[in-house]
Amino acid sequence: MSERTAHLTLAMAVRTRRVTESTAFTAAVFGLIIGNAVLLGAETYTGAVARWHDELKAAEHVFLAAFTAEILLRAAACADRPKDFFRDPWNLFDLAVVGLAFMPFARDNATVLRLLRLARVVRAARFLPQLRIVIVAVGKSLPGTLSFVLVGALLLYVYAMIGWVFFAPEDPEHYGSLGRAALTLFLLITLDGLGDAVRTGLEISRWTILYFASFVLLGSFLLVNLLIGVVINSLQEAREMEAETDAGAGRREGAPDTPRDLREQIAAARRALDTIETELARARPDEDRPGATGPSGGRFSSLS
Repeated sequence: MSERTAHLTLAMAVRTRRVTESTAFTAAVFGLIIGNAVLLGAETYTGAVARWHDELKAAEHVFLAAFTAEILLRAAACADRPKDFFRDPWNLFDLAVVGLAFMPFARDNATVLRLLRLARVVRAARFLPQLRIVIVAVGKSLPGTLSFVLVGALLLYVYAMIGWVFFAPEDPEHYGSLGRAALTLFLLITLDGLGDAVRTGLEISRWTILYFASFVLLGSFLLVNLLIGVVINSLQEAREMEAETDAGAGRREGAPDTPRDLREQIAAARRALDTIETELARARPDEDRPGATGPSGGRFSSLS
């Protein structure tokens, strides 16, 4: 790449970056996402589709063109460092959502196309910091949630087997098989129908109160609170990551964008040093500065 081409690429990236990082651009893209969501909702009404079919199709093409232009602008903003564009997960998500809409299989499959258009609405999270933090927290909580699911499945299996052994003959509708017993207990975790289940159990044996009490204690209180703890911990980590990202963006904004800016800062520093040297030379007696030659001849001038 020649020096001229590199300079033009850098200039284009700097100017495009100013556009994509502006408040007006963010508001415009967010408005497009909201408009796309309204369009999707309007297409669920048969009467509206029959009456404004051509207009709705034209609006969809306009939205797709606008989102494509947005992606191209974001890519141009990273023209001087293309790897940064692909390091951002949101850029990859946006690129996949918009790019897949042009694929033949998506254009021919109405269901896939609707899902891709619906995914554009999810992009609103990019422009809402708090929602972005929540989404990141959900992703970070998945490993802990998997452990929670395994423990919960084990608890359901053990109690479902116990319920099948003791309650299947008297209550086959709820405990007639392992699957029915597990479904009944899963609903009991939400405390839905707990009173009816306890009354039915007491008609079989008074000792069933221990069965239901221990299950509710472990399932509804202990496991659910563990899950809440996992989510809160992930939310805190997501907030810290967002704060670090904002701090890094602030440092990048404070750094010079081009070598020209850096040269101007160096020149300004040299002028300041020459001014200081001149003031020092004037303050000294004549006999103490036999070699003083002004702003261009002092030791500071060697920096230039």
